[in-house]
Amino acid sequence: MSILIRDVREHELDSVLALNNAAGPGILPMDAAKLRFFWENADYFRVAEKDGLLAGFLIALSQEAAHDSPNFLWFRERYPEFLYIDRIVIASTRRGAGVGRVFYADVQSFAELRLPRLAAEVFLESSSHPALLFHGSFGFREVGQQVMPVHGLRACMLVKELCSHAFVQERYGSGLPPQPWTQARALPGRKSQRQTGT
Repeated sequence: MSILIRDVREHELDSVLALNNAAGPGILPMDAAKLRFFWENADYFRVAEKDGLLAGFLIALSQEAAHDSPNFLWFRERYPEFLYIDRIVIASTRRGAGVGRVFYADVQSFAELRLPRLAAEVFLESSSHPALLFHGSFGFREVGQQVMPVHGLRACMLVKELCSHAFVQERYGSGLPPQPWTQARALPGRKSQRQTGT
């Protein structure tokens, strides 16, 4: 059966939290309050479903989010507009099956209608080489490093410029065609919502 990427549903948040906190040292743990923040504020919060089961999730936020992550703030100090991939988690039983690649294709399609670049980071540790290769294969480049103050983890800061964004803005501006795939998710925690390219 194929992989289905769709917006997360509120009743799935407990499963998302469990998946996140079982992911291992490459993903920072979170509590229910942090997950609720993402539910209310993430521009992109989608899950992968395969054979009727949760196979993973990806959370991303634009520069407008009231996010306190030091890595997010690092990007906000340097770039006026971006979609920041806060985390991607794939269930251990689904790793190596292409779920991450499907997510990155989907989040890029989402972002290029709205913002000129994607931002992400990879923690630099002995097991980080596959993650750096993965991001490099998607066109991300290193733009700096920083040590997270609380955790002491060194992160490689990555950016991918989205060349299609300029075309979308020139052709459609803030009037994207009213197709389901062009619509942004509703953000109950944010007053101004980026439904189109504005």
